[in-house]
Amino acid sequence: METDPLASDPGLLKPMRILGLSSFRHDTSAALLVDGKFVAAIEDAKLARTPTRGLPEAAIKFCLDSAGLTWHDLDAVAVATLPVRGWARRSWGAASTSPFSPVAGAYYEANELGGLARDLSNLRILRHKNGTSSCRFLNFEHHLCHAASSFYLSPFDRALILTLDEEGDGRAGMLALGEGTRLRPLQTISFPHSLGWVYSRITELLGFVPQKEEHKTQWLSMEGEPVFKQVFLDMLRGKNSPLPCLDSSFVHRGVTGHLAFSGKFYRHLGIPEGDASLGDKSLGDDQRRALASSVQHACTEIIGDLIEHYRKREGVEQVCLGGGMFQNVLLVSDLEKRLGVGQVFVPPAPANSGSALGAAILVWQQNNAVRFEPNADNYWGPGSRSHEIKDVLDNSKARYVVQSTSERKLDSTIQLLQAGKIVGWFQGRTEFGPRALGNRSLVASPWAPYVKENLNDFVKHREWFRPFAISVPEEDCARFFESSPLCGSMNSLATVRASANALPQDFCLPGNRIRLHAVARKSNPLFWDLLKRFGEHAPAPMLLNTSFNLSGEPLVARPQDAVRSYFCSGIDALVMENFLLSKSTATHVLAGTRAS
Repeated sequence: METDPLASDPGLLKPMRILGLSSFRHDTSAALLVDGKFVAAIEDAKLARTPTRGLPEAAIKFCLDSAGLTWHDLDAVAVATLPVRGWARRSWGAASTSPFSPVAGAYYEANELGGLARDLSNLRILRHKNGTSSCRFLNFEHHLCHAASSFYLSPFDRALILTLDEEGDGRAGMLALGEGTRLRPLQTISFPHSLGWVYSRITELLGFVPQKEEHKTQWLSMEGEPVFKQVFLDMLRGKNSPLPCLDSSFVHRGVTGHLAFSGKFYRHLGIPEGDASLGDKSLGDDQRRALASSVQHACTEIIGDLIEHYRKREGVEQVCLGGGMFQNVLLVSDLEKRLGVGQVFVPPAPANSGSALGAAILVWQQNNAVRFEPNADNYWGPGSRSHEIKDVLDNSKARYVVQSTSERKLDSTIQLLQAGKIVGWFQGRTEFGPRALGNRSLVASPWAPYVKENLNDFVKHREWFRPFAISVPEEDCARFFESSPLCGSMNSLATVRASANALPQDFCLPGNRIRLHAVARKSNPLFWDLLKRFGEHAPAPMLLNTSFNLSGEPLVARPQDAVRSYFCSGIDALVMENFLLSKSTATHVLAGTRAS
């Protein structure tokens, strides 16, 4: 049964064990909130090693097992979707935008009914798992969950909240006001008036995978000029309202009932009309860069104007952003420039996976009079004990050495880095969210020769225009960069100071910007220590940091994932807790260690 998220429930008093689940459509996840603190959270794809939809079975099992709980121990299960309302909104929107296309409408409606049936089936499975337990099941509006994960994880007591994604429960976004313990919705943005949908379609037109590779469009945009920006503004900007408003003449519904760009869109751009699902092969490199730059700049301007309007109307300065649109760090960085550094907050996992956190927090906040207090970090995924790692290595017939102390582990790693090696760094628990924040990272010296080429050609196999991040201790940031608090979660960009010449220019983006990871000693003392010690032997305490995974795969989570990625790529060495693997015969690195 769908529940009003703002109604108090006297029958559910202070639930202390809450399982939060994302919506079931894509990037599914689970999170466990115990006594007001997240003790476990993971995206299902990181365990399944492939994109998942539906019920996040593996993620749920991990969350329960990690806390030693069963379904009967839970007080509440909260799901970040209202499937019936979402179906009704999508169906109404399709009917209103294609009244003269009954075939397309019927095809679309059949697909929507199938999706609704799957969502309802997943909810029934959840209730079946619960059996005779007194655990309550609650459904929340998708964008309200995004708003909750953004506001309640922020340091702000009062803030404007904006959520934007392609579509969730038939809506493309929400504006709300967060005040202390309360969320007050102000305005919703209905689909198809979706900046996220347009951004995904341009991603597809450029030959990238929609709903997966929008980050490529983002980085490509920095290489072009926004010559088509006005076309996107004409298509997306409302005439009498600051809210996004998709001009229906720029789109049409195809034979399947799904929206696509119309001939008018292609004529205004001056490019041939083609099949966007295959990527337009007729586009030249300059056109692709210009398209990416134009949609990026147009979305930034529309969102900035929207925030300014509601910020002034509500008399509030601070802003919380949620939803998949704000995984775009270039967008966030440009909004920070306009709205003020320190005035903007984005949660570590702003997209669909993070809605699981928001759903759990909403239940907790409904039943507690005090404001939710967020965790200091987001290392909530699987960790591994020494005997578990040893079993994996032995079963893999891998040769390794054991570092008996943390000191030796750090010293050995630094020697490898000084020798120009690419090192897999697998420590502690897996990060929740899309970023590698020092527990599941590939690290290398930014001063090593050909390090970018080696990572791109032999490990990541990715496009030349995509940047690598630089990790630096939080207290050293100001020496080299003008940075944002959001650099701690890699949700914004920094600017290299004119006086700082330690970092090679190869890592700078246009405008002297850089993708920065500021590491706090409190949240990750081991990685912080590695940076500090490396800085004693290098021009600065900095390491190149990129996600530990193979191309197209999610971040590694378990030892077997790390070992597979290590042996299937050009990674030179792997430091997995106290176990060290190296593909070279660097005896000086292995000195003083015990081999197996």
